[in-house]
Amino acid sequence: MASGPLSGLKIVEFAGIGPGPFCGMLLSDLGADVVRIDRKGSGRASPADVTSRGRRSIALDLKSPEAIEACLKLFETADAVFEGFRPGVMERLGLGPEVALKRNPKLVFGRMTGWGQFGPYAQAAGHDMNYIAITGALHAIGTKDKPIPPLNLVGDFGGGALYLAFGLLAGVIHARASGQGQVIDCAMSDGAASLMSMFYGFKGAGAWQDERRTNLLDGGAHFYDTYQCSDGKWVSIGSIEPQFYALLMEKTGITDPAFANQMSRKDWPELQTKLAAVIATKTQKEWCDLMEATDVCFAPVLDLDEAPKHAHNVARQTFVEIAGVVQPAPAPRFSATPGAIQGPPPAIGSSTETALADWGFASAEIEALKASGAA
Repeated sequence: MASGPLSGLKIVEFAGIGPGPFCGMLLSDLGADVVRIDRKGSGRASPADVTSRGRRSIALDLKSPEAIEACLKLFETADAVFEGFRPGVMERLGLGPEVALKRNPKLVFGRMTGWGQFGPYAQAAGHDMNYIAITGALHAIGTKDKPIPPLNLVGDFGGGALYLAFGLLAGVIHARASGQGQVIDCAMSDGAASLMSMFYGFKGAGAWQDERRTNLLDGGAHFYDTYQCSDGKWVSIGSIEPQFYALLMEKTGITDPAFANQMSRKDWPELQTKLAAVIATKTQKEWCDLMEATDVCFAPVLDLDEAPKHAHNVARQTFVEIAGVVQPAPAPRFSATPGAIQGPPPAIGSSTETALADWGFASAEIEALKASGAA
Protein backbone atom coordinates (compact mmCIF):
# COMPACT_ATOMS: atom_id res chain seq x y z
CA MET A 1 0.00 0.00 0.00
CA ALA A 2 1.41 3.38 -1.02
CA SER A 3 2.15 5.83 1.77
CA GLY A 4 1.86 9.61 1.67
CA PRO A 5 -0.71 12.41 1.58
CA LEU A 6 -1.69 11.58 -2.02
CA SER A 7 -2.46 7.92 -1.27
CA GLY A 8 -5.55 6.93 -3.24
CA LEU A 9 -4.98 9.47 -6.02
CA LYS A 10 -4.86 7.78 -9.43
CA ILE A 11 -2.70 9.35 -12.14
CA VAL A 12 -2.00 8.27 -15.72
CA GLU A 13 1.36 9.49 -17.04
CA PHE A 14 2.37 9.32 -20.69
CA ALA A 15 6.10 8.66 -20.82
CA GLY A 16 8.28 11.58 -21.79
CA ILE A 17 11.51 13.31 -20.81
CA GLY A 18 12.53 16.06 -18.40
CA PRO A 19 9.66 17.70 -16.53
CA GLY A 20 7.11 14.92 -17.13
CA PRO A 21 9.04 12.16 -15.35
CA PHE A 22 10.01 14.57 -12.57
CA CYS A 23 6.36 15.51 -12.03
CA GLY A 24 5.46 11.80 -11.92
CA MET A 25 8.19 11.21 -9.36
CA LEU A 26 6.92 14.02 -7.12
CA LEU A 27 3.37 12.67 -7.20
CA SER A 28 4.50 9.09 -6.61
CA ASP A 29 6.81 10.07 -3.75
CA LEU A 30 3.78 11.53 -1.97
CA GLY A 31 1.76 8.35 -2.42
CA ALA A 32 -0.19 8.74 -5.67
CA ASP A 33 -0.74 5.62 -7.78
CA VAL A 34 1.02 6.74 -10.96
CA VAL A 35 0.73 4.40 -13.92
CA ARG A 36 3.05 5.28 -16.81
CA ILE A 37 2.06 4.51 -20.38
CA ASP A 38 5.17 3.53 -22.32
CA ARG A 39 5.55 2.83 -26.01
CA LYS A 40 5.56 -0.89 -26.56
CA GLY A 41 9.08 -2.26 -26.95
CA SER A 42 12.04 -3.44 -24.95
CA GLY A 43 13.43 -1.37 -22.15
CA ARG A 44 15.32 -2.39 -19.06
CA ALA A 45 15.07 -0.59 -15.75
CA SER A 46 18.12 1.30 -14.50
CA PRO A 47 18.46 2.20 -10.80
CA ALA A 48 20.06 5.45 -12.00
CA ASP A 49 16.84 6.54 -13.74
CA VAL A 50 15.90 8.35 -10.53
CA THR A 51 13.00 10.44 -11.88
CA SER A 52 11.24 7.24 -13.02
CA ARG A 53 11.10 5.76 -9.54
CA GLY A 54 7.92 4.69 -7.82
CA ARG A 55 5.46 3.98 -10.63
CA ARG A 56 4.30 1.08 -12.72
CA SER A 57 4.76 0.78 -16.46
CA ILE A 58 2.16 -0.36 -18.97
CA ALA A 59 3.53 -0.90 -22.47
CA LEU A 60 1.05 -0.17 -25.26
CA ASP A 61 1.19 0.24 -29.02
CA LEU A 62 -0.53 3.61 -29.35
CA LYS A 63 -1.06 3.00 -33.08
CA SER A 64 -3.46 0.23 -32.12
CA PRO A 65 -7.19 1.01 -31.65
CA GLU A 66 -7.26 -1.54 -28.83
CA ALA A 67 -4.48 0.30 -27.01
CA ILE A 68 -6.26 3.63 -27.43
CA GLU A 69 -9.43 2.13 -25.98
CA ALA A 70 -7.40 0.75 -23.06
CA CYS A 71 -6.06 4.25 -22.35
CA LEU A 72 -9.57 5.67 -22.42
CA LYS A 73 -10.72 3.01 -19.97
CA LEU A 74 -7.85 3.98 -17.66
CA PHE A 75 -9.03 7.60 -17.94
CA GLU A 76 -12.47 6.57 -16.67
CA THR A 77 -11.18 5.85 -13.17
CA ALA A 78 -8.24 8.27 -13.10
CA ASP A 79 -8.21 11.52 -11.16
CA ALA A 80 -5.74 13.05 -13.60
CA VAL A 81 -3.68 12.34 -16.68
CA PHE A 82 -0.67 14.23 -17.99
CA GLU A 83 1.35 14.20 -21.19
CA GLY A 84 4.29 16.10 -22.65
CA PHE A 85 3.80 15.84 -26.42
CA ARG A 86 3.68 18.73 -28.87
CA PRO A 87 0.22 20.30 -29.22
CA GLY A 88 -2.08 18.12 -31.33
CA VAL A 89 -0.32 14.77 -30.84
CA MET A 90 -2.80 13.44 -28.29
CA GLU A 91 -5.70 14.57 -30.49
CA ARG A 92 -4.26 12.69 -33.46
CA LEU A 93 -3.96 9.57 -31.31
CA GLY A 94 -7.60 9.86 -30.32
CA LEU A 95 -6.68 10.66 -26.72
CA GLY A 96 -7.16 14.43 -26.63
CA PRO A 97 -8.92 16.20 -23.77
CA GLU A 98 -12.25 16.51 -25.58
CA VAL A 99 -12.51 12.73 -25.93
CA ALA A 100 -11.04 12.10 -22.49
CA LEU A 101 -13.45 14.41 -20.67
CA LYS A 102 -16.42 12.75 -22.38
CA ARG A 103 -15.30 9.47 -20.85
CA ASN A 104 -14.67 11.05 -17.45
CA PRO A 105 -16.11 14.55 -16.88
CA LYS A 106 -14.14 14.88 -13.60
CA LEU A 107 -10.78 14.16 -15.24
CA VAL A 108 -7.97 16.71 -14.91
CA PHE A 109 -5.93 16.67 -18.13
CA GLY A 110 -2.42 18.12 -17.76
CA ARG A 111 -0.45 19.22 -20.81
CA MET A 112 3.27 19.84 -20.31
CA THR A 113 5.07 21.74 -23.07
CA GLY A 114 7.85 24.27 -23.41
CA TRP A 115 5.90 26.97 -25.22
CA GLY A 116 2.29 26.12 -24.35
CA GLN A 117 -0.68 24.94 -26.41
CA PHE A 118 -0.88 28.13 -28.49
CA GLY A 119 1.31 31.05 -29.57
CA PRO A 120 3.83 31.60 -32.38
CA TYR A 121 6.34 29.13 -30.89
CA ALA A 122 3.82 26.43 -29.90
CA GLN A 123 4.86 23.91 -32.56
CA ALA A 124 8.61 24.60 -32.36
CA ALA A 125 11.11 22.30 -30.69
CA GLY A 126 13.07 23.67 -27.77
CA HIS A 127 14.87 22.92 -24.53
CA ASP A 128 14.94 24.42 -21.05
CA MET A 129 17.42 27.16 -21.94
CA ASN A 130 15.21 28.36 -24.80
CA TYR A 131 12.06 28.45 -22.69
CA ILE A 132 13.62 30.60 -19.99
CA ALA A 133 15.37 32.81 -22.55
CA ILE A 134 12.14 34.61 -23.51
CA THR A 135 11.15 35.30 -19.89
CA GLY A 136 14.10 37.45 -18.80
CA ALA A 137 15.37 34.71 -16.49
CA LEU A 138 18.29 33.55 -18.63
CA HIS A 139 19.40 37.11 -19.31
CA ALA A 140 19.62 37.73 -15.56
CA ILE A 141 21.77 34.68 -14.75
CA GLY A 142 25.46 34.34 -15.56
CA THR A 143 28.65 36.35 -15.72
CA LYS A 144 29.03 39.89 -16.98
CA ASP A 145 30.22 38.43 -20.27
CA LYS A 146 27.37 36.03 -21.04
CA PRO A 147 24.15 34.43 -19.80
CA ILE A 148 24.71 30.91 -18.42
CA PRO A 149 22.03 28.18 -18.32
CA PRO A 150 21.25 27.32 -14.66
CA LEU A 151 21.17 23.58 -15.42
CA ASN A 152 17.55 22.79 -16.34
CA LEU A 153 16.23 23.76 -12.92
CA VAL A 154 14.36 26.93 -13.88
CA GLY A 155 12.45 25.74 -16.96
CA ASP A 156 12.04 21.97 -16.92
CA PHE A 157 11.74 21.40 -13.20
CA GLY A 158 10.85 24.73 -11.57
CA GLY A 159 8.71 26.32 -14.26
CA GLY A 160 7.52 23.00 -15.66
CA ALA A 161 7.19 19.99 -13.38
CA LEU A 162 6.41 21.89 -10.18
CA TYR A 163 3.75 24.03 -11.86
CA LEU A 164 2.28 20.94 -13.51
CA ALA A 165 2.06 19.10 -10.18
CA PHE A 166 0.57 22.20 -8.54
CA GLY A 167 -1.91 22.60 -11.39
CA LEU A 168 -2.97 18.95 -11.39
CA LEU A 169 -3.60 18.93 -7.65
CA ALA A 170 -5.50 22.23 -7.80
CA GLY A 171 -7.60 20.78 -10.63
CA VAL A 172 -8.34 17.62 -8.65
CA ILE A 173 -9.49 19.67 -5.64
CA HIS A 174 -11.82 21.64 -7.90
CA ALA A 175 -13.10 18.50 -9.63
CA ARG A 176 -13.88 16.80 -6.33
CA ALA A 177 -15.83 19.86 -5.17
CA SER A 178 -17.65 20.57 -8.43
CA GLY A 179 -17.64 17.36 -10.48
CA GLN A 180 -15.99 19.33 -13.29
CA GLY A 181 -12.68 18.35 -14.83
CA GLN A 182 -10.57 20.63 -16.97
CA VAL A 183 -7.40 21.02 -19.03
CA ILE A 184 -4.18 22.37 -17.51
CA ASP A 185 -2.02 24.14 -20.13
CA CYS A 186 1.37 24.10 -18.39
CA ALA A 187 4.07 25.88 -20.41
CA MET A 188 7.61 26.01 -19.07
CA SER A 189 7.91 29.53 -20.45
CA ASP A 190 4.86 30.59 -18.40
CA GLY A 191 6.19 28.92 -15.26
CA ALA A 192 9.64 30.44 -15.64
CA ALA A 193 8.05 33.87 -16.12
CA SER A 194 6.02 33.32 -12.95
CA LEU A 195 9.19 32.44 -11.04
CA MET A 196 10.56 35.86 -12.08
CA SER A 197 7.69 37.73 -10.38
CA MET A 198 9.79 39.24 -7.59
CA PHE A 199 12.43 40.45 -10.02
CA TYR A 200 9.86 42.16 -12.24
CA GLY A 201 8.64 43.79 -9.04
CA PHE A 202 12.18 44.96 -8.29
CA LYS A 203 12.45 46.35 -11.82
CA GLY A 204 9.12 48.14 -11.49
CA ALA A 205 10.36 49.74 -8.28
CA GLY A 206 13.59 50.88 -9.96
CA ALA A 207 15.65 48.46 -7.87
CA TRP A 208 16.83 46.14 -10.65
CA GLN A 209 19.20 46.83 -13.53
CA ASP A 210 19.15 44.77 -16.72
CA GLU A 211 22.87 44.09 -16.48
CA ARG A 212 24.20 40.90 -14.92
CA ARG A 213 26.22 41.08 -11.71
CA THR A 214 25.15 44.61 -10.85
CA ASN A 215 22.22 43.73 -8.58
CA LEU A 216 21.63 42.57 -5.02
CA LEU A 217 20.92 38.92 -5.81
CA ASP A 218 22.84 38.21 -9.02
CA GLY A 219 26.38 38.29 -7.61
CA GLY A 220 26.77 42.02 -8.06
CA ALA A 221 26.90 42.73 -4.33
CA HIS A 222 30.08 41.81 -2.45
CA PHE A 223 28.01 40.45 0.44
CA TYR A 224 25.95 38.12 -1.79
CA ASP A 225 28.35 36.07 -3.86
CA THR A 226 30.60 33.01 -3.97
CA TYR A 227 34.30 33.17 -3.14
CA GLN A 228 37.24 30.84 -3.72
CA CYS A 229 39.26 29.65 -0.74
CA SER A 230 42.99 28.94 -0.50
CA ASP A 231 42.40 25.23 -1.27
CA GLY A 232 40.50 25.99 -4.48
CA LYS A 233 37.11 25.21 -2.96
CA TRP A 234 34.30 27.74 -2.71
CA VAL A 235 32.00 29.25 -0.10
CA SER A 236 28.72 31.14 -0.43
CA ILE A 237 28.08 34.33 1.52
CA GLY A 238 24.67 36.03 1.71
CA SER A 239 24.99 38.63 4.46
CA ILE A 240 22.28 41.02 3.29
CA GLU A 241 20.76 42.28 6.53
CA PRO A 242 22.87 44.81 8.52
CA GLN A 243 23.23 42.55 11.57
CA PHE A 244 24.37 39.64 9.39
CA TYR A 245 26.77 41.89 7.51
CA ALA A 246 28.23 43.10 10.81
CA LEU A 247 28.82 39.49 11.81
CA LEU A 248 30.53 38.85 8.46
CA MET A 249 32.91 41.72 9.21
CA GLU A 250 33.59 40.25 12.64
CA LYS A 251 34.21 36.70 11.43
CA THR A 252 36.49 37.78 8.59
CA GLY A 253 38.36 40.28 10.79
CA ILE A 254 37.71 43.07 8.28
CA THR A 255 38.15 46.56 9.75
CA ASP A 256 38.56 48.48 6.48
CA PRO A 257 36.22 51.53 6.75
CA ALA A 258 35.31 51.19 3.06
CA PHE A 259 33.13 48.20 3.99
CA ALA A 260 30.87 50.47 6.05
CA ASN A 261 29.19 51.54 2.81
CA GLN A 262 27.45 48.20 2.40
CA MET A 263 24.69 49.37 0.04
CA SER A 264 26.78 51.71 -2.09
CA ARG A 265 26.50 50.06 -5.52
CA LYS A 266 29.42 52.03 -6.96
CA ASP A 267 31.67 50.54 -4.28
CA TRP A 268 30.56 46.93 -4.73
CA PRO A 269 33.19 45.91 -7.35
CA GLU A 270 36.07 47.21 -5.20
CA LEU A 271 34.68 45.63 -2.03
CA GLN A 272 34.17 42.37 -3.88
CA THR A 273 37.86 42.32 -4.81
CA LYS A 274 38.87 43.06 -1.24
CA LEU A 275 36.59 40.42 0.26
CA ALA A 276 37.81 37.85 -2.28
CA ALA A 277 41.37 38.47 -1.13
CA VAL A 278 40.38 37.87 2.50
CA ILE A 279 38.47 34.66 1.75
CA ALA A 280 41.43 33.39 -0.28
CA THR A 281 43.61 33.36 2.85
CA LYS A 282 41.90 30.33 4.41
CA THR A 283 40.67 26.92 3.32
CA GLN A 284 37.00 26.10 2.96
CA LYS A 285 37.14 24.06 6.17
CA GLU A 286 38.71 26.92 8.08
CA TRP A 287 35.91 29.24 6.96
CA CYS A 288 33.34 26.56 7.85
CA ASP A 289 34.82 26.33 11.34
CA LEU A 290 34.41 30.10 11.69
CA MET A 291 31.07 30.71 10.01
CA GLU A 292 29.04 27.54 9.53
CA ALA A 293 25.68 27.52 11.37
CA THR A 294 26.04 31.22 12.27
CA ASP A 295 23.96 34.21 11.19
CA VAL A 296 26.54 35.23 8.62
CA CYS A 297 24.29 33.40 6.10
CA PHE A 298 27.09 31.13 4.98
CA ALA A 299 27.44 27.65 3.49
CA PRO A 300 30.20 25.77 1.72
CA VAL A 301 29.67 25.16 -2.00
CA LEU A 302 29.58 21.37 -2.23
CA ASP A 303 29.82 19.10 -5.25
CA LEU A 304 27.50 16.14 -5.89
CA ASP A 305 29.81 13.76 -4.02
CA GLU A 306 30.15 16.05 -0.99
CA ALA A 307 26.54 17.20 -0.60
CA PRO A 308 25.04 13.87 0.58
CA LYS A 309 27.75 13.61 3.23
CA HIS A 310 27.25 17.07 4.74
CA ALA A 311 26.22 16.92 8.40
CA HIS A 312 22.97 18.83 7.88
CA ASN A 313 21.88 16.63 4.99
CA VAL A 314 22.86 13.50 6.92
CA ALA A 315 20.89 14.62 9.98
CA ARG A 316 17.78 15.27 7.89
CA GLN A 317 18.28 12.21 5.67
CA THR A 318 17.96 14.52 2.68
CA PHE A 319 19.63 11.90 0.48
CA VAL A 320 19.11 8.15 0.36
CA GLU A 321 20.96 5.35 -1.41
CA ILE A 322 18.95 2.77 -3.32
CA ALA A 323 20.55 -0.02 -5.36
CA GLY A 324 23.87 1.81 -5.17
CA VAL A 325 22.48 5.10 -6.47
CA VAL A 326 22.56 8.13 -4.18
CA GLN A 327 19.48 10.28 -4.77
CA PRO A 328 17.34 12.93 -3.09
CA ALA A 329 14.68 11.66 -0.69
CA PRO A 330 11.01 12.71 -1.10
CA ALA A 331 10.16 16.32 -0.30
CA PRO A 332 8.46 18.12 1.35
CA ARG A 333 7.97 16.35 4.68
CA PHE A 334 4.58 15.58 6.21
CA SER A 335 4.10 14.99 9.93
CA ALA A 336 1.05 12.72 9.70
CA THR A 337 1.34 11.17 6.23
CA PRO A 338 5.03 11.02 5.28
CA GLY A 339 5.87 10.32 1.68
CA ALA A 340 8.20 7.53 0.59
CA ILE A 341 9.92 6.22 -2.50
CA GLN A 342 7.27 3.74 -3.59
CA GLY A 343 9.55 1.51 -5.63
CA PRO A 344 12.42 1.35 -8.12
CA PRO A 345 12.31 2.68 -11.69
CA PRO A 346 10.19 0.20 -13.70
CA ALA A 347 11.23 -1.63 -16.82
CA ILE A 348 8.99 -0.80 -19.76
CA GLY A 349 5.87 -2.95 -19.60
CA SER A 350 6.90 -4.69 -16.39
CA SER A 351 3.53 -3.97 -14.73
CA THR A 352 1.19 -4.19 -17.71
CA GLU A 353 -0.92 -7.05 -16.37
CA THR A 354 -0.92 -6.18 -12.67
CA ALA A 355 -1.55 -2.47 -13.17
CA LEU A 356 -4.39 -3.04 -15.61
CA ALA A 357 -5.95 -5.54 -13.22
CA ASP A 358 -5.66 -3.13 -10.31
CA TRP A 359 -7.31 -0.41 -12.38
CA GLY A 360 -10.36 -2.56 -13.14
CA PHE A 361 -9.51 -4.54 -16.26
CA ALA A 362 -10.88 -8.09 -16.32
CA SER A 363 -8.52 -10.98 -17.08
CA ALA A 364 -10.25 -11.53 -20.42
CA GLU A 365 -9.72 -7.89 -21.41
CA ILE A 366 -6.02 -8.08 -20.57
CA GLU A 367 -5.60 -11.30 -22.54
CA ALA A 368 -7.42 -9.74 -25.50
CA LEU A 369 -5.08 -6.76 -25.45
CA LYS A 370 -2.08 -9.06 -25.47
CA ALA A 371 -3.52 -11.25 -28.19
CA SER A 372 -4.15 -8.21 -30.44
CA GLY A 373 -0.55 -7.07 -30.01
CA ALA A 374 -1.73 -3.80 -28.45
CA ALA A 375 -0.02 -4.62 -25.13
